[in-house]
Amino acid sequence: MQQPHRRRGVRALTALVAVTALAMVATARVRASDHQDTPEVELNPRMDINDVYAFPGSSPERVVLVMTTSSPIAGSSAAFDPNLLYQFKIDNTGDAIEDRVIQVTFEGTTLATQRFTVRGPVAPAMVGTATTLATGGPVVRGTVGGAVSGDNNIQVFTGLRADPFVIDLEQFFNIVPDRRPSTGPLAGPATPTATAFRTPGVDFLRPFNTLAIVVELPKALLQTSTAADASFGVWGTISR
Repeated sequence: MQQPHRRRGVRALTALVAVTALAMVATARVRASDHQDTPEVELNPRMDINDVYAFPGSSPERVVLVMTTSSPIAGSSAAFDPNLLYQFKIDNTGDAIEDRVIQVTFEGTTLATQRFTVRGPVAPAMVGTATTLATGGPVVRGTVGGAVSGDNNIQVFTGLRADPFVIDLEQFFNIVPDRRPSTGPLAGPATPTATAFRTPGVDFLRPFNTLAIVVELPKALLQTSTAADASFGVWGTISR
């Protein structure tokens, strides 16, 4: 992921993906969610999941999971919330219920001095949105802003990065004016005849930042089988 910018931005997308032994492919159930589309995340932007990604790692046997959160961010002023539990949920049986979790917690309130703990992948203590910490499994600890290696050949990065999401947000609010904010630079006026994005496209979010949790690990820690067609689903949650 790119180095962070020193400006701010607004966006969100949540994706569910399946990972095969050789490549990542989207499942039949892939969806996007509007940015800050509930009162809870409007009041608590650190709870807002921007994006969840899964892609091949540094070798065919490895996979990278990424969760981005906490927009808008002005420069490096934002930090992970130590009162929240950030989780990757992994379903490896096809029933849309997590069989493994990777749980991330933070200590401290200033990004430059925050520390993180990554637990898992491990069987969850309770499925769903519960905030119960799992026990057992690998544990990786380190300081936000740097890459850390742990047991079971797991590598972790947490910190500020340039937001990779791409959207012409100004034109989006012209196409769907009921989503336009009531204040701020995107408040209006609307273009009521807009029906499509502009050509060439305008990446409104290009200079903006996000907070990222990145975990690279062996796929065998997530799968129930090493068969070539073995797959699993991944999604993310943030909860109190």
